[in-house]
Parts: sequence; C-alpha cells; structure tokens
Amino acid sequence: MPHYQTQDICNLALVGQSSAGKTTLTERLLLQAGVINHLGDVTKGNTVSDFSPLEKEHGHSLAASLVSLDHNGKHINILDTPGKPDFFGHTLSVLPAVETIAVVIDAHTGIDMVTRRMLESAASLKWCRMIIINKIDQTDLNLEELVEEIREEFGGECLPINLPANNGTEVVDCFFTPDGHSDFSSVSKAHNQIIDQVVEVDEALMELYLEQGQALNPEQLHDPFEKALRDGHLVPICFVSAQSGAGIQELLDIIERLMPNPLEGNPRPFLKGEGKEAQPFVLTAKDDDHVVAHVFKVTADPFLGKLGLFRVHQGTITKESQLFVGDGKKPFRVNHLFKLLGKQQVEISKGIPGDICAVAKVDVLHFDAVLHDSHDEDYLHLKSLPFPEPMYGLAIITKRQGDEQKINSALQRLADEDPCLQIEHHVDLNETVLRGLGELHLRITLERLQREFNIDIDTRPPKIAYRETISKNAEAFHRHKKQSGGAGQFGEVHLRIEPLKRGEGFDFVDEIVGGAIPSQYLPAIEKGVRQVLDSGAIAGYKMQDIRVIVFDGKHHPVDSKEIAFVSAGKKAFLEAIKKATPLVLEPLVNVEIIVPESNMGAITGDLASKRGRVLDSGGRVSNMVVIRAEIPLAELNDYTTRLKSMTGGQGYFTMELSRYEAVPLPIQQQICSLYKPKDDQD
Repeated sequence: MPHYQTQDICNLALVGQSSAGKTTLTERLLLQAGVINHLGDVTKGNTVSDFSPLEKEHGHSLAASLVSLDHNGKHINILDTPGKPDFFGHTLSVLPAVETIAVVIDAHTGIDMVTRRMLESAASLKWCRMIIINKIDQTDLNLEELVEEIREEFGGECLPINLPANNGTEVVDCFFTPDGHSDFSSVSKAHNQIIDQVVEVDEALMELYLEQGQALNPEQLHDPFEKALRDGHLVPICFVSAQSGAGIQELLDIIERLMPNPLEGNPRPFLKGEGKEAQPFVLTAKDDDHVVAHVFKVTADPFLGKLGLFRVHQGTITKESQLFVGDGKKPFRVNHLFKLLGKQQVEISKGIPGDICAVAKVDVLHFDAVLHDSHDEDYLHLKSLPFPEPMYGLAIITKRQGDEQKINSALQRLADEDPCLQIEHHVDLNETVLRGLGELHLRITLERLQREFNIDIDTRPPKIAYRETISKNAEAFHRHKKQSGGAGQFGEVHLRIEPLKRGEGFDFVDEIVGGAIPSQYLPAIEKGVRQVLDSGAIAGYKMQDIRVIVFDGKHHPVDSKEIAFVSAGKKAFLEAIKKATPLVLEPLVNVEIIVPESNMGAITGDLASKRGRVLDSGGRVSNMVVIRAEIPLAELNDYTTRLKSMTGGQGYFTMELSRYEAVPLPIQQQICSLYKPKDDQD
C-alpha cells in the first residue's frame, strides 16, 4: 500500500529540446534518491526511461516514459518526454497528468523552438512552470546572458532560484539559505528578486516585508510561492549538470519543498456533457469520493496487449475496482494495478488521488478516456488539448496481396497511441495515407510496423489534401420527382449558401416557415448536402467554410420520402455552388528552418521560388540561423532531400498547419481538369 498521501505527491514532466539532457537528468534524480545504483548512459542504451529497442538505437526518446521516486517523505512522479518536434504529440498528451512543467534547456545551445513552444503552451494551458538549465559545467558558456535571453523572451517572472558556482561544478541556493558566491550576479540580489516577486501576490505579506522590514522565512512564503506559480507570476530557474550531479540535490529540494502537490496546482479543466451543452465539472480530489481518472497514454504491444497509464484525479482505485471507460455501459475489473519505473511494472494495491498508475491487458482502454466507477460521471471528459495538425504524409502501398486488413489493423493500433498520427482512407483514390508531424515521425512508425507487426510496405508521396469552398452568396432549388408505378418520390428544396470565415467549417440553418417542408425531412436534406461536402463539387475534395440555409420547398403528403429530399438537397446544393464562384483551397504551413548562416541566401531564394514567404530570420540556435516562413504544402514535396542537398546535410526543419487559402487560378484550373465526377444515379 502507498505509504504517502495526496499532499505528499509531486507530478513533474521534463520537457524541452532534444539532447538537452532530460533522460540523463531523470537518471541522476533516480540515482540521488537511491532508486538505481548506477547512472545509465543514453549512448549505451541502458537508461531507465529510454528502454525500447528503437530508442536505444536512435539515441533519443521517442515516447514519454514514467518513473517514480521516494525522497524525504515525498513521492515524485516524473515523465521524461521526447524533445524532437516530430514527437510533440507524445509530449503534449501526457501533460494533463502533472501539475508542473519543467522545461530543460541546454546551457550551450540555449533557447530553441521546442523550448519556446513548450513554455508558451504551458503558460496558455495554465500549468505551473519551472526552467532547468542543464550542462552548466561545459566550457565557453555565458549563463548570465542566457538568463537575460530567457527573461527577455518569456518575461521578467523568470527568475533564478539558485545560481551556478565554481565554474558550474556546484550550485548555490538563493531561496532557502541564501549564502555564498556565484559565477555571476549575486546570491543576495537573486534572493531579493524572487522574494519581491512572490510577495506581490499576497498583500498582507507584502506589507510585512516592505513597510515593516520584516524578514520572511521559507515557511511563510510557501503559500504565496504556490499562488505565484499557479498564476504564472513566477517561473523559477534552476541550474544543474545532470552528468556530473552538480545541483541535483538542490533541484530535489526545490521539487519537494516548493513545487505544487495535486491539491495545490491548477485543476485540470474537466467538462460534463457534449458540445455546446458541456459544463465545467469540479473534482474533489477526495480519496473516498467516486473514482475519476484520466488515461493519458496507451501503449499497444502485439504480445502483451494494451498498457494504459492514467492519473487518478478523485477517489481510490484498488485491485478489485470495477471501472467504466468513458460512456461505456460495461465496466472492466482492475485485476492488476501498477506503478512504472520505465519498462518495469511494480504491482501496488491502490491508487490514490494525485497519483499516476497503470493497468495492463484492458483492450477497451483508449487515449484520453475517463475512467470512473459510477454512472454519475458519465459524459465526463477533459477539455481537448491543442494538438498540432499532422501535415507530413506517406501513401501506403502493400507489398503482398491480401495484407490490407492486417496493415490497417496494425496502423490503427499505433495511431491509438499517438494523437498526432492519423490514418486517412481515400476510397475514391484507392489510397491509404499515414500522416504525422515529420519525416522522422513517419520513419519510426514504419520501423515499428516492420519490427512489432512483421509488416513490410512501400510508400510514395500522397496527394495534397486540398479543400473546396465558395466565395459569394448564391441561391438555387431542385425538385426531385419520380413516378414509375405505385408510390412515387417527391421533394423540392430551396436553399441559400454563404461563405464562412476560414476554419469555421459548416453550418446548416433551418429557415422554413409555414411547414413548407415538414421538420422530419430536414435531416434528409442535410444528409444530401453533407454528401457533397464529403465528395466535393469541382475537384473531388472535401468542402468547408460554408453555411447552407434552407428557406423554402414543397412536399407531397403521399409521395414525399426521405430519399427524395436527400436527392433534392444534394442537387440544389450543387446548383448553388456553381453560382457561388467555387474555389479550391490549399494548405499553407508555417515552417521553421534551421541552417548554417552561410546557407541562408540559398534557402530564402528557394522558398521564394516555391511560392513561399519569409516571415522573419536571424534568430540563432547555437551556430545556426533560424528562418521562419509560410509556404504551400504542395511545394514541400521532397523538401527534406532538397534541404540536405543545399546545406550539406546540416539543415533541418519543422512545419505545422497555418491555414487554408485559395490556390492561384491556373493551378485551380489544372486541379479541376483532372476531376471526373461519378455519375449520379437517382
């Protein structure tokens, strides 16, 4: 049984750039707490948290892993997350399990796009944040300048809580017992800065501190320190060397004494109900209340079955618990409950509020599921996270006849683990497309297909995911009438269409008056409209950003049927589209390209020749220059190869969907000329 209570738990996610040392830092914390007896090495493939064969071969984390340690009466759950942008989905998906996001920065390379992205995401989602500057014992560092860059980029609330000393071989505390000398700044200055920042959130304490000149001890500062973290008013900066161990004990002290426990952090935004009817739902975090837990990671092993990791938010889960998954009506029984130490599963008797646990061999588990033991918590879910849109794609080609079902099943199991891995089946094009966040993301997926499922496939570039829309208002009507002996078919629909703003999707509006069309036929009209939305009107691509308003029509008391209004709605919609100056839209993506400065001219010139637009350039990551641009996705075919050629293999890039915009008219004409609509047989 757990020997700790909810208030003794600290949940922490280590995030940040690849090669910042998150996995080595995890190893060092485990070693300091006595969980392991020697320090693992990423290059040797013997660390606790990078345990899969692919992680050992590639030398970096490919998925988030969980470890736990007990130290000074505290139970600390640590999630070690991937730093490659391709695996951002794996990182973002586990964050609802923790109170604190610890962004690890390489002292030598400094701030990069992943650092920026994680700090901004954590701030917008109201997680408590801390910054850990690692590798402080390297040569040729300017740590004072790095701290200033962090504060300029992310705000004055980023303040050192300790400082490096003796050329990064040790760390001196600036909060609990501020005494000693540091490599830059001064301990007393750093102490005063962080105290000033903390007392600003507590007026009574500020009065004691400022007006009465009263010294404050750490116990007095604990509650306002937590409030400052919750409000984003303070982001403490710590210094460590995970390799040498400098600052590790000081980091553990900060985590144990200052980082929020599950009762102190900002609560996760649960909602009850669906769509617009969903309302905020506040959990109690009481151990004797109904169970509510959130599944934040699922691993599908072809031999061992599903392993689901979840954070307990309310109630107590035992090995005899009967839990519902989401809105399911049939519960599953918890036969075995685990804590994880990398790949090692340690069986436990119960999971209490705030803790992170796992169950194995439960096929009904899925990512983002809410587990609960009472139907009172049906229709409960966590507010959706802003996952990046997977824009890289590979069309899948089977090597052996009859493997299609096997491939689809394996791909779906991998997609169940990763919210940024998507599978698209294009029936009309006879194409299955695997989409992810980057070339490495998809390459690792294909390697897993081969190793774990013994599946070999060929790939080719997929067709671009164009969209269709309209550019002006239009009206049309269609009368569907058939009479061929016996009961006939009759339905007449008058509708108006209007363009919506980009990204607003689809809106179906009923403005029928006087019962011209009975209300039971409106779903049939919408069904006909949606058939066009799904199949396209001018080029065979899905339609978006359209409002359809049905305002009139006719029906027959005997011959009117749903099928008649499906056809009438579809044909009226198609006729209105012809009058509304339809457009083909293409995806534009934001790219961030990191190249040697000597290649900057060639890169920007290449972007311009491909209809790209440079947004800014010049920010540096180590000795490389960062170029940010917007470019049509269609122009990025084989860009990885082109970039390697232009930079001698040193350049790399990431991209994410920006928006959809109309393609130039000559390109639209070319796209539409290839479209051959199917004959519509009524």
